[in-house]
Amino acid sequence: MKQENYSMLCDFYELTMSNGYFQNGFYKRNVYFDVFFRKVPDNGGFAIAAGLENVIEYIRELHFDDDDIEFLRKKGIFNEEFLKYLRNFKFSGDIYAVPEGTPVFPNEPIMTVRAPAIEAQLVETFILLTINHQSLVATKANRIVRAAQGRAVVEFGSRRAQGASGAVEGARAAYIGGCKGTACTLTDELYGVPAGGTMAHSWVQMFDSEYDAFKTYCELYPDNPTLLVDTYNTLKSGVPNAIKVFKEVLLPQGKTACEIRLDSGDISYLSKKARKMLDEAGLTECKITASNSLDEYLIRDLMMQGAQVDNFGVGERLITSSSSPVFGGVYKLVAVESEAGDIVPKIKVSENTTKITNPHFKKVYRYFDNESGKALADELCIYDEIVDSTRPHTIFDPNATWKTKTLENFTAKELLVPIFKNGECIYNSPTIDEIAQYCKEQIHLLWDEVKRFENPHTYYVDLSKKLYDIKNILLNIYEE
Repeated sequence: MKQENYSMLCDFYELTMSNGYFQNGFYKRNVYFDVFFRKVPDNGGFAIAAGLENVIEYIRELHFDDDDIEFLRKKGIFNEEFLKYLRNFKFSGDIYAVPEGTPVFPNEPIMTVRAPAIEAQLVETFILLTINHQSLVATKANRIVRAAQGRAVVEFGSRRAQGASGAVEGARAAYIGGCKGTACTLTDELYGVPAGGTMAHSWVQMFDSEYDAFKTYCELYPDNPTLLVDTYNTLKSGVPNAIKVFKEVLLPQGKTACEIRLDSGDISYLSKKARKMLDEAGLTECKITASNSLDEYLIRDLMMQGAQVDNFGVGERLITSSSSPVFGGVYKLVAVESEAGDIVPKIKVSENTTKITNPHFKKVYRYFDNESGKALADELCIYDEIVDSTRPHTIFDPNATWKTKTLENFTAKELLVPIFKNGECIYNSPTIDEIAQYCKEQIHLLWDEVKRFENPHTYYVDLSKKLYDIKNILLNIYEE
């Protein structure tokens, strides 16, 4: 089988359009595309941007080899000069993006691509699938982590993920969203996300008795072993056998760190009973991990019921974001450069008002209250607008222009940072641990009302007056 070349991971219409751009000369024109999304998954208050590092790797490797060119030639519809152009293809444009781990909101650019038309068009599919997937999983992971109220959450979802990359990159995104580790070994090898795991039910079943299975495991791995106690009968045999082995094998070595895992049954009831049994046996440092088709709502309920759970392993409902499995990010043309170099704004108009785009090459400001440190609002501005935080600044809701608010004693921060300039990566990528820590810090800057699971407060993303006026001019043109 031919080795995959992700340059060919594009929708076919991107190639037919690019062939057309080449023949009519548009390929020499710089264009601007925004990546944004329209709705937060699970009707939440915010999403988390993720996937940028994989986009960077993709852009660096963009090329078409001889086999790719021959495959396209056999389609019989592509201009031969266009195919020669592809043979020497290299991305030469600019990319701006919000750093991974940034809380983001509907309808604001989380990435902008400025490049010659063909280059900007051909990267659409990979950028979208990467940003959509990892942002979806990071967002879901963070909801689950917040529900756990400080208890560790580990990602367990590889076997239920949509394909190999879904498992590997999904585990990476889950770590950005706040998970403490993963069961996916390859994600650890590639990205440094801590991988861990102990045993499955099959280990216990392989032995003549549950006791023998536990004893052998603790003898092999005496440093903080986790025993799966629900293979047969959790309270009658599983927990008692675990207690017996911990006392016989670990305590004589002076080791007190150990764990049991509950993977079925009534987790709340079983965890309370198990905690009592462990404490009465003097194993007060033994922790309890729970798994089995958990999500943020089940974990929240367990916490409300006083479940004695220290850690959670979450699989299918995290890695697939099963309750809201589509992120819905889109890639839309917002401007084209004229031959004279002027930036000409473009808009997509629709009878479905949610699909009307915000035109022009833009920057995004996030405003923070200097007293509380909390984020107040985001504002989309034209690329050359400058906000002076030393002076009062008025923002307004574009859906209700009478509703204005004047900000004072605030700090303005630009969200989009340069990633590529003239085809060269100029971004110093942080480590995965730095991204996860940054994400945690940025979420702390959101008001608790924005972080509610049900009916969260709407965080406003406003348009500057200049951008609002340009948008209305374009709308009026296309209404005539």
